[in-house]
Parts: sequence; C-alpha cells; structure tokens
Amino acid sequence: MNGKGYPHGLAGDEISLFSKMGAVCDVYDAITSNRPYKAGWDPAESVQKMAQWAKDGHFDERIFQAFVKSVGIYPTGSLVKLKSGRLAIVVEQGETSLLRPVVKVFYSTKASEPLVPQLLDLSQSSDDIVSREQPATWGFKNLDELWMPPDARG
Repeated sequence: MNGKGYPHGLAGDEISLFSKMGAVCDVYDAITSNRPYKAGWDPAESVQKMAQWAKDGHFDERIFQAFVKSVGIYPTGSLVKLKSGRLAIVVEQGETSLLRPVVKVFYSTKASEPLVPQLLDLSQSSDDIVSREQPATWGFKNLDELWMPPDARG
C-alpha cells in the first residue's frame, strides 16, 4: 500500500481494487505453498502473519478483512485440537461463525491412535477448537488426503 511493491510503485488509492485483492491472494498463496527452498506455512499461521502485516500497512485493511472472512480464522486444511482431545482438519467454513468450521476428526490424542475419519460441524456440536496444531509435531506428513478430493491432490 505504500508504493514500494507492485504495480508500478503506485500507492494507496492509486492501486486498483483488483490489484489490492490480488496482492492479498498472491501473498497467501506464496506463503502457504511448498517451494523447493522452503515448506509452506500452515493456513492458520499464514492468516495470523498476514494480520500482523496488515496492521503495518502492507494490505488494504478492508480487503484483508474480507479475505479473512472468506477463508476463516481456521482456513481449510488447518490442523486443530478439539476440547474432546481429538485432532481434526478443517474442511470448510461454518455457516454462522468463523470460529466453528466443519472439521474432519481423525485422531485421538488421549488414546494416541487414529480414529475412523468423521465429519463434524462444530456449529452443531458441543465440542470446540482449543488450539491450532503443527502437523510435524504429531508426525503427520501429508494431511491433504483428509480434506482434498482425490483428483485435486498433487
């Protein structure tokens, strides 16, 4: 927003709405994608970092807020721990609350063993998200198979 980025050194209102939107999406894609030189950040961590950058004037605040409302506080693909002690992956945003997405429960931290994967709409449940989790902490290498359709996996 300060003109030090693209396009063409434009700043503030000189930057078109579509360019502001594209910038937010481009940054999100860049930091969540695996690259040969770095692993992508998890979706929720990425939104958190981008929120810090937005406060520093990196993004148009309205555009960034609309983006967060679209992807959620816990974006699709985020690994979360539930109050029940189960681990789940976010599969879609909730209808009524950014804090209560639809998740796929797949692991019990209490029994330290996999569960039969099950969809759970947190807006219809007494269970809640208590934390974001890092897949590597739990030894999960590829959680995409839990939330991505088979034809979309790379």
